Amino acid sequence: MNGFLVIDKPPGLTSHDVVAIVRAVTGVPKVGHTGTLDPFATGVLPLALGRSTRLIQFLDESVKVYDATILLGSSTDTGDPTGKVVREAPVPSLSLDQIDAVLATFVGDRMQEPPAYSAVKVQGRPLYSYARSGETMKAAARPVTIRSVERLSFGEGRLRVRISCSRGTYARVLADEIGVALGTCGHLEALCRDQSGPFVLADGLSLSQLGEMVSPEPGLPWERVLRASRGEDRVRWRPRDEVTAALAPFVRGELACLAHLPFAEVGPADAKRIKSGGGFPVPPRGVGIGSRYLVVAGTELLAVAESTARGPSGVRLG
Repeated sequence: MNGFLVIDKPPGLTSHDVVAIVRAVTGVPKVGHTGTLDPFATGVLPLALGRSTRLIQFLDESVKVYDATILLGSSTDTGDPTGKVVREAPVPSLSLDQIDAVLATFVGDRMQEPPAYSAVKVQGRPLYSYARSGETMKAAARPVTIRSVERLSFGEGRLRVRISCSRGTYARVLADEIGVALGTCGHLEALCRDQSGPFVLADGLSLSQLGEMVSPEPGLPWERVLRASRGEDRVRWRPRDEVTAALAPFVRGELACLAHLPFAEVGPADAKRIKSGGGFPVPPRGVGIGSRYLVVAGTELLAVAESTARGPSGVRLG
């Protein structure tokens, strides 16, 4: 099984937890996520299956969209509901026009410092390692782009916004900055990733749905089916071929997920030659030195090639 599967991650699981579940259910030895989602967060978690794990590096996930709820009046050391409150401040009386005006100031290119509880490494250690041991360590600020911040609702000290931003943007940091700009402080109370590049929540498979596909007994909680607690009798799963057949409509093809790249199409003879180690075709018109393109035979992706001064090179898949 190759391709990409979008999981609608529930709260409380790490991205690695979801990878382990899908690997066990499908029997596919190689399963990888395209970018972590914090345990408290929900929504789009794209997974690459089989040989498609080699294509993660070529995806265009430059656009991220989040549905974020900011709890105003308190900030935490982690910037989310899992942390300890480190500051409190009254929430001023705010009109919707005032809120919208403040949100508009965040749109554009800006520098953002990674939060203390993040996986960014400094001197070979992730920042969260320093934070958990009580050490203070900072990483250099990085450029990010905020395309839009739209107010969805406001009331009882909670501001819900939709954020469209570049890859590498920390919604936790943005939530704190928005709170300060509104004259108080704040932290993320909830976060749902609605989009990550070509992957959208509408295409997501929930673990409840996956549990129904796997279990021959209808109505069981997905936790009981997919993550039985120690001491519980394990639910017998359906035959793997039945599970993979049920999953198939949710698996997106490689070509669809790499549609941002141009392609060079080859015939059956050239496809056989390329699969046997032969050279790649010349780049399509308009593909300059250093740019990538797909090598395709019909609906089959054979390789991702790169145009170089010495001729095409790249990652062979066929």
